[in-house]
Amino acid sequence: MHRRTFLATGLAALATMRSSATLSRGKPPVLHAQAAPARRSATATLVRRRAEELSRRVYEPPRETLPAVLAAMGYDEYRDLRFRPERAVWRGEDLGFELQFFVSAYIFRSPVEIFLVESGAIRPLTADRDLFDFGPQESKVPLEAPLSFSGFRIHAPMKREDYYDELLAFQGASYFRGLGRSHGYGLSARALSLNTAGPEPEEFPLFRSFWIESPSDQQSITVHGLLDSASVTGAYTFVIRPGEQTLMDVDAQIFPRRDLSSVGFAPLTSMFVKDTHDSDGPLDFRPAIHDSDGLAAWNGRDERLWRPLVSPPELQLSCLRDRSPKGFGLIQRERQFDAYQDLEAHYQDRPSAWIEPKGDWGDGCVQLVEIPTQAEYFDNVVAYWHPDATLVAGHAYSIGYRLTWCDDVPVSNGYRVGKTRIGEGSRPGTVRFVVDFLERPDLKPQQVASVAISDVPSKPSPEVMLSSSAGLVGKPVIQHNPDTGGIRATFEFDPQDQKWSELRLALSVNAEPASEVWLFQWRR
Repeated sequence: MHRRTFLATGLAALATMRSSATLSRGKPPVLHAQAAPARRSATATLVRRRAEELSRRVYEPPRETLPAVLAAMGYDEYRDLRFRPERAVWRGEDLGFELQFFVSAYIFRSPVEIFLVESGAIRPLTADRDLFDFGPQESKVPLEAPLSFSGFRIHAPMKREDYYDELLAFQGASYFRGLGRSHGYGLSARALSLNTAGPEPEEFPLFRSFWIESPSDQQSITVHGLLDSASVTGAYTFVIRPGEQTLMDVDAQIFPRRDLSSVGFAPLTSMFVKDTHDSDGPLDFRPAIHDSDGLAAWNGRDERLWRPLVSPPELQLSCLRDRSPKGFGLIQRERQFDAYQDLEAHYQDRPSAWIEPKGDWGDGCVQLVEIPTQAEYFDNVVAYWHPDATLVAGHAYSIGYRLTWCDDVPVSNGYRVGKTRIGEGSRPGTVRFVVDFLERPDLKPQQVASVAISDVPSKPSPEVMLSSSAGLVGKPVIQHNPDTGGIRATFEFDPQDQKWSELRLALSVNAEPASEVWLFQWRR
């Protein structure tokens, strides 16, 4: 929760510290409004109509009716306010899902309307006091104090049939977090980002209302959300399917109140402090601290890209230009406890999030924003699709995608990037890069070490494609890595007084791509 506060306050202030290395310039073309889907449920139609009507009105911020004692609560006090599990919606009905709720307090001050849709009928829920256990704060909150919801969470039997685990939570602006079966909470997603890396202060649209449909089977649940902000409204539908990988099919209709040229679709938010490729972090017993260690992308040219995340000395922006992207995500690839040595945070269990567009998203870029931090309590990494086209006020736009809460990106036949390591080169002023590629992406990291070299199919030795936008790169050295069963590529880089350089490394076999493309933005 502290992390989201940092984004709302710190990111806008830092956004003026631009990196011109990878940002495109010029006025983007106007995007043509897309037709609404032909088939839509009655509830989805209702929410879309409300969003469209709301977009024609002057924006009115939600009224804050929060009692002073709740608004003044700190983080630890807020954690004392808990929903009573026995009051969960659908408890004991064997529908495969249950709902629990968050009360408004602390930084979550905007009231959120929540409706249940059951057998076609819609009924509002009320934030009664007896839904919550206030614990040590019970005596501080007056009995007559008005309460409201700030969000909700969905529970499902993820690990065993007789226990409902927390699966997904919506709370705060348009943020939500999800889990696969073996995960603990880490990175977050948002419905939409505005001016995240633009010259204007960042704007955080919020969900004002939710409609949650009673599950028709035990496999999926549908949630509709009404989005609102000074610049845009939106109608979102989430179809959620829990499992080893939890799937969310997202369909949205967006209604700009003004022309929007700095929009982020399917934004993801995470934390990175340090790892072997960026160890200049706080003095800490842990060798790595992060919820995600890389940005992955699958572009329209069928290249699979991997960019290790960093905590830079100043705000850093990267833009992976593309047309008709096939996917992108923030990934937690390192899955071994030894890499973190943290018995409490369990960073090896944090989920990855992978976005697969539905339809053609046109021209734009996967934009990555990295903010310096020395603390793991702040989300300092944001990734999203930034279209070249401007969203024009008074038009309606449709966008759809699948968000998967998973371990890693979809499996490909080639090598995937493993660890990146950086050290001093053999000559003064040079830098040595060591990049491991793993040949068996279908295996979890803890399984790789047990794979005998004889079990790895014999393939032609790969060649290295290496380049830099500035400075000089030396001839790479290729070695088989018996510990991982993959390939290690080592090279030295001479900056030659340059302040930054984009490095690109990939493996090929018989002149054909054979790996993810490793990308790294080196800065002095």
